[in-house]
Amino acid sequence: MEWLPEFSLSAEELRTFTPGTAVRLVKKAARLVYQTPKYGKRGEFGEIFLHIALRQIYGSIPAISKIFWKDSVNSTVKGFDAVHVIANNGSLELWLGEVKFYEDGSRAISDVATELAAHTKTDYLRNEFMLITNKLDPASPHFEKLSRLLDQNTSLDTVFDAACIPIFITYESDAVRGSKKSDDVYREKLTEEVTALQKKLAEKVPAGSLPIRIHLFILPLHTKTTLIQILDEMLKEWQ
Repeated sequence: MEWLPEFSLSAEELRTFTPGTAVRLVKKAARLVYQTPKYGKRGEFGEIFLHIALRQIYGSIPAISKIFWKDSVNSTVKGFDAVHVIANNGSLELWLGEVKFYEDGSRAISDVATELAAHTKTDYLRNEFMLITNKLDPASPHFEKLSRLLDQNTSLDTVFDAACIPIFITYESDAVRGSKKSDDVYREKLTEEVTALQKKLAEKVPAGSLPIRIHLFILPLHTKTTLIQILDEMLKEWQ
């Protein structure tokens, strides 16, 4: 819940985040995610998890907020599930996320592999870059450099060199369900599970088959249904 404002609001709104505006902006951020009792198949929480992972592990900066650009509260936004940038030794990396907030890890890998093939085609990327450029917030860091990178006159080779796709999947884990503490047995079972998923992705998307680098994030869950029910209750409290 603490990440909702950064996930949902524009850079300009976040600049006005003060003790006097905090509650109002957090409530707005919560309302923007969705407002429906039919939360079971919503994917926004998976996108929030990816946002948190990129921010905490890599120190990324959100380039745009997809949630901010919804044309209706309960609509789903197409395209990449995250658009972040990372400054790296003076250069800029563009991270375009794909999320599968699933119970079945194998199905998540299969579905994301299919999307990767579609989303890395030249025409799709050019159109996506155009849409991203139209939504860039001039108040966000790296605005000018990212605008130049995504310009239609910039070679796609240049963009590919500076871009990667973080894939974030969830699955219901036997290791998590069957363990009561983080001991060697638990860690061994968990390693077997995530290694199998990593191998499955490598088989479906062999190294070098795509022009863009891939980073895989795997979040094992005890029970997805219980998790999203709790998150939905917290979201509605803030709304």
